[in-house]
Amino acid sequence: MQGEDPFDEGATGAGLLRQPKAVWATAGASVVAFMGIGLVDPILPSIAKGLEASPSQVSLLFTSYFLITAFAMLVTGFVSSRIGGRKTLLAGLALVIVFAALSGTSSSVGELVGFRAGWGLGNALFVSTALAVIVGAAAGGSAAAILLYESALGLGMACGPLLGALLGDASWRYPFFGTAALMAVGFLCIAAFLKEQPKPARRTSLLDPVKALGHGGLASVAASAFFYNYAFFTILAFTPFVLDMTPYKSGAVFFAWGLLLAVFSVLVAPRLQRRFGSLKVLGASLVLLAADLLVLGYGGHTTAVVATIVSGAFIGMNNTVYTELALGVSDAPRPVASAGYNFVRWFAAAAAPFLAPKIEEWTDVHIPFVVAALAAVVGAVVVGVRRTALTHEARELEPVHAMEDGVTAFAD
Repeated sequence: MQGEDPFDEGATGAGLLRQPKAVWATAGASVVAFMGIGLVDPILPSIAKGLEASPSQVSLLFTSYFLITAFAMLVTGFVSSRIGGRKTLLAGLALVIVFAALSGTSSSVGELVGFRAGWGLGNALFVSTALAVIVGAAAGGSAAAILLYESALGLGMACGPLLGALLGDASWRYPFFGTAALMAVGFLCIAAFLKEQPKPARRTSLLDPVKALGHGGLASVAASAFFYNYAFFTILAFTPFVLDMTPYKSGAVFFAWGLLLAVFSVLVAPRLQRRFGSLKVLGASLVLLAADLLVLGYGGHTTAVVATIVSGAFIGMNNTVYTELALGVSDAPRPVASAGYNFVRWFAAAAAPFLAPKIEEWTDVHIPFVVAALAAVVGAVVVGVRRTALTHEARELEPVHAMEDGVTAFAD
C-alpha cells in the first residue's frame, strides 16, 4: 500500500476513474448519504418558522438523528456480518428513502424529529458498510478506493447545505423529498450493479464494540472525540440560527465550509501528520478550533461567517486524525474498534444541537460558543494527558494505511 499512487494506472493496474459500475453506484449513493448530514443546515430557521417551533426544538432534528446513529453503531456490524454488505446497504437506503420522504410530510416538529431518527438508523447502516463494499469491489487497489470514498464524503458534506438551500428556498419540505428521490436512484443503481460480497469469517456480536472500549487507548480516543464532537456540532447545528441568513446565503457559507473540510481531510491532514505526528497535529488543531469558536461567538456578523467557514479546515483535520488513532491504537479488529469509538462520540453530536440553544436561552448568544470552545480544549487535554496510552500510534502509520478500514470520522 505504501507509495501506491491511486492516480498512477501503472502502479495500481487501474486509474482512479476506471472503476466498476458497482463502485460508482456505491460512491454516488455515499455522496447523497453524507449530504443528509448538512442538508437541514440552511433551512433550520425556515423549519422553525414553518412549524412554529423554537430553535431548541428544531435542533432536535440533529439530536434524534445522531442519538439513533450512536446506538446503531452496535447494530451495523452485527447485521452486515450476517446478511452481507449488499443487503445491508439496500436496507439502509430503503430506510433513508422512507423516512426522508416522511420528513417532508411532517405537520409538527415532533413528527419531523421522529422521522429524522428513522433516517439516522438507515444512514448508519449505509455509511458504516459503504467503505468496505467500495474497497472490496474497487479496481486498482485500496488506495484508489479510499480516495474515491474520501472524495464522496467531502463532496456530500459540501453539497448537502447547497442542496438544502436551493430546494429549501421554495419550501423547507422540498430538500427532504429531493433526498428521498436521489437515494431511490442510488438504491436502484446498487441493486442493479453491486453483487453480494463474501461475508466475514467471524460474526460480530452486539457487545463487541463495547468490550473494545476496555482498551485504555481506544477509550481515551473516544473520550477526546466526544468533547471534540460537541464543539463540531455546535457549529453545524447552532450557527445557522446565529447567522440568521437566507437559505441561499447560509447554503453558500456551509458549502465553503464543506469544501475546506474535504480539502484538509484528504490532502492537508496526511501531510501534516507525516511531518509533525498525529498527536501534535490533533492537539494543535483542537486548540485552534477553540480559538475559532470564540471568534465566531464574539465577532461581528462578517467575522462570524468567516470563522464558520474556517472551522471546516480544523474539523477536516480532526476527523482524519481521530479515525486513524481509533483504528490503530488497540488490538481490536478495526471495524469493531471503529464501532466502539463512534458509539461514544455520536452521543456528543446528539447533545450539542439540543444544549446549545438551551444555553443561549439561559444566558446569551455568546456562551454556547464558549462552552463549545472549552469542550475542544478538554479534548486536547485528554490527548495530552493520555499520550502514553496513545503511544501505539507513535509508529506514525501512514495515514493511507489507517484509512484502509475507516477513513474519516463521518464514515462510520
